[in-house]
Amino acid sequence: MILAVVDDLLFSSKIRTTARQLGLTVAFVRQADAAVESARRERPRVIVVDFNCARLDAIDLVSCLKQDEALRSIPVVGFVSHVQVDVIDRARAAGIDEVMARSAFSSRLPEILAPPS
Repeated sequence: MILAVVDDLLFSSKIRTTARQLGLTVAFVRQADAAVESARRERPRVIVVDFNCARLDAIDLVSCLKQDEALRSIPVVGFVSHVQVDVIDRARAAGIDEVMARSAFSSRLPEILAPPS
């Protein structure tokens, strides 16, 4: 299962389609507390975070996930506009496993979602 904290319809569609092609399920949440609760309950293979999500502070979410002993081992991958270098730096400081430009995320999506072989 993949947990996606994404409110952008284009990226939601890309994630849903790619997950379906890989035989994976994806749960979408749009609030930090729902993301943490779902991560605890479902233990997703990966958590995908859109750092341009207007409904939450993605930096705080990553920090919360990575400070929680029960959740810190779950990989968190985020994407953001390539010009937002400050957001990328703050995401790394918060402990994100990988953060990348939106275009790189789109092109690497099958690799990001696929279970390890």
